Amino acid sequence: MKWQEVRELFPDQFVLVSILNYHEEGNKKIVDEVAPIRAISKQDANKEFFQAKPGNLVYHTSNQEFVIRLRRDPLMRVRRSNDENLKILELHT
Repeated sequence: MKWQEVRELFPDQFVLVSILNYHEEGNKKIVDEVAPIRAISKQDANKEFFQAKPGNLVYHTSNQEFVIRLRRDPLMRVRRSNDENLKILELHT
């Protein structure tokens, strides 16, 4: 289903979708086709976003296009020391 169709079915709502097809343009992933799973309440949107399985995403239908900005900068990783309360952040390039 095209994003515009999802926007018409779920106006002004957060929606959990499965991404079926996309293409990349520079630092953007343009989503071409999705399968809507369900509407998400405003209160649950953040929690659902972080719990979404790979290939799924929570997105708001007020967005005219489904665009994901890709980050290609160094990753931040957390390394745990022997002391579980101490975490050291490192930048990896």
